[in-house]
Amino acid sequence: MEPALKILPDVSGEIAGRSLEEWNAAYVKVENYFHALRIRNKPLLGQLVLRVLERAQRRAPAEPRRSATEIAAEEMDRIVTDWFGEVLQTSPIGSEQTLSTRGRLALLLADMPGKWQDQFLRPGPWPQEFVESMRESFFRAGPDFQLSKMTPRPLDLGPFTTLSNFGKLPYVRMALAWGFFALLLIAVFWLTHGGFEQVKSWFD
Repeated sequence: MEPALKILPDVSGEIAGRSLEEWNAAYVKVENYFHALRIRNKPLLGQLVLRVLERAQRRAPAEPRRSATEIAAEEMDRIVTDWFGEVLQTSPIGSEQTLSTRGRLALLLADMPGKWQDQFLRPGPWPQEFVESMRESFFRAGPDFQLSKMTPRPLDLGPFTTLSNFGKLPYVRMALAWGFFALLLIAVFWLTHGGFEQVKSWFD
């Protein structure tokens, strides 16, 4: 078991060489991550966040150029990924990103937040039903993820597309299309502002 650290500032007002503002930002980052995994139990959530920050504090003095948030995010992902490896009996070495992604999906597919929230990041042994559900969900998540790709589609301009087919040069086609459109607007304006009455008078 790792010894607990007291999250209290030293005489300089810092914790592990970082300001309280930095650690507060790190706390919010980690808390939001666990919120995304639908951890809603307040005491459990607080314990998990402090566990991550304690590990980040141990690393912080040796990495002065890195922010507390960055270190905490790495420790958070490492804790979760290692736990996935234990529950799923899968080595995280060389497959950290895949295990992390599929493991998080397996949590949601197995409804961990609704049924086994108290088991999250807890050392084994775990309930057999929980383990089986996690492993089945991990398998359903699939070994490979592919990014969907959208093929660009031509912009449909309706009647203006037909008008633009006249002429050989693109500028000529554009000028003809907009010229026709302008004449149409002028005609509509003229007819709606007395033009219709004037035309009618010609035939009276």
